[in-house]
Amino acid sequence: MSEKKTHSVKYNFIMNSILKMSSFIFPLITFPYVTRVLGAKGIGQVNFASAFVGYFSMAAMLGIPTYGIRVCAQCRDNREKLSRTVQELLIISSITTVIAYIVMAILVFEIPTLQGRTAIIYLSSTMILLTTIGMEWFYQAVEEYGYITYRNLAFKALSVILMFLFIHQREDYILYAGVNVVGTVGSNILNFIRIRKYIICKPVRPYDFRRHLKPIMVFFMFSVATTIYTSLDTVMLGFMTNDVQTGYYAAATKMKALLVSVVTSLGTVLLPRASYYIENDMKEEFRRIIKKAFQFVIVSALPLTIFFIFESKDTIGFLAGSDFLKATPAMIIITPTIFFIGLSNITGMQILIPLGLETCTVLSTVAGAIVDLILNVIFIPKIGAAGAALGTAVAEAVVLLVQILQMKMKNKLHYVKVNWKDAGKVVLALIFASAGLIAIKMLVGAHGYFLNLLISACIFFGIYGILLLITKEELIVQIFEQFKKRSPL
Repeated sequence: MSEKKTHSVKYNFIMNSILKMSSFIFPLITFPYVTRVLGAKGIGQVNFASAFVGYFSMAAMLGIPTYGIRVCAQCRDNREKLSRTVQELLIISSITTVIAYIVMAILVFEIPTLQGRTAIIYLSSTMILLTTIGMEWFYQAVEEYGYITYRNLAFKALSVILMFLFIHQREDYILYAGVNVVGTVGSNILNFIRIRKYIICKPVRPYDFRRHLKPIMVFFMFSVATTIYTSLDTVMLGFMTNDVQTGYYAAATKMKALLVSVVTSLGTVLLPRASYYIENDMKEEFRRIIKKAFQFVIVSALPLTIFFIFESKDTIGFLAGSDFLKATPAMIIITPTIFFIGLSNITGMQILIPLGLETCTVLSTVAGAIVDLILNVIFIPKIGAAGAALGTAVAEAVVLLVQILQMKMKNKLHYVKVNWKDAGKVVLALIFASAGLIAIKMLVGAHGYFLNLLISACIFFGIYGILLLITKEELIVQIFEQFKKRSPL
């Protein structure tokens, strides 16, 4: 890999942002259609199956998706060592994948609630195999974000075409589950074929599986806790309420999931680079990219959080239709997690993990999972989807708080580099942008979900961006200067 050119963080960020924006744009195209065709019950069935299968996918991969990025990034300049590492991790995940399928089949056969969902669960479970052979962690470790982006865009486009061709009535929810698999992990087949370009494909012995077991299990605990409070809501809603409430929750969390992927897009590309800097004792470079990550989250996550709290009703109406408006309270409650996750993604994934303190991230996610479980048991029977949203929102805040406390205990809090002067400029801009949004909503009134969102977005983000330029917020000024340099004028 030494002869391969490594792209800049800026290039990787642009590519990953395009990828994340595609995750934002494609659902905007598809979700309004499928919610109206399948209804709350059909959407609920698909999301239940996806969440259920997600647990076995997590078990099959152990902690490899995160650990693999770090360990492969550290040895990416040594082809033989990299090849051996990739083969070791692939063998481990292949064994655990077989075990996961066996356990899942037993549960589906034995549990009455699952027996009526056999077809959709088995179809959704192809995601487990494709995730294993896809080795996405390897391509992230070697920073092939251009390839990742182009490949994903092609398969997302294919899934949209398949959806409009085959999803036409409520009984097509099983087909929709298959289309989801194609759009989400179908492209992983290409990863498996392409891997020979980067590594030696014949066995590179001697293998040393033992060196991976402890860190993999640590990251596995991290994945378990994370999956509990990200998918447990849907599973508990399916068992404790009904498919309609599960459908409402899917609508409420759709925009949040899309926005989180955008806000965390920079962090995704920074993990391999941060791990590389720490491994090579480049501490100043490490601090610089962490500071940039904090700036990005504050500038992007706060306005998105506030805007979509204000516009929750119009967002639900636009994405899912009037039949889903009962999901509005759940969306209001869960939207602040955009900001919480943005920050915890930096403190956990970009600081603690590259520094080798992954056990701290495990503790934080375990704390969040426990809080989520307790609140779900209390509130889901009482308020359904809104109760699940409350559990997740509090859990994400707890994760962030525990990570900050862990950093303080480990004397790593100095890595939290926030420009408080610029943060103040962001808050000031948000106050004026919110006032402008409230004023325009009072003056203009309602004109349909999409038009309301369009007008509100133009006013809110227009005021916000202009004020940040006027007050010379550092990140916005840098982006503006880059734009001027590229402009033909």
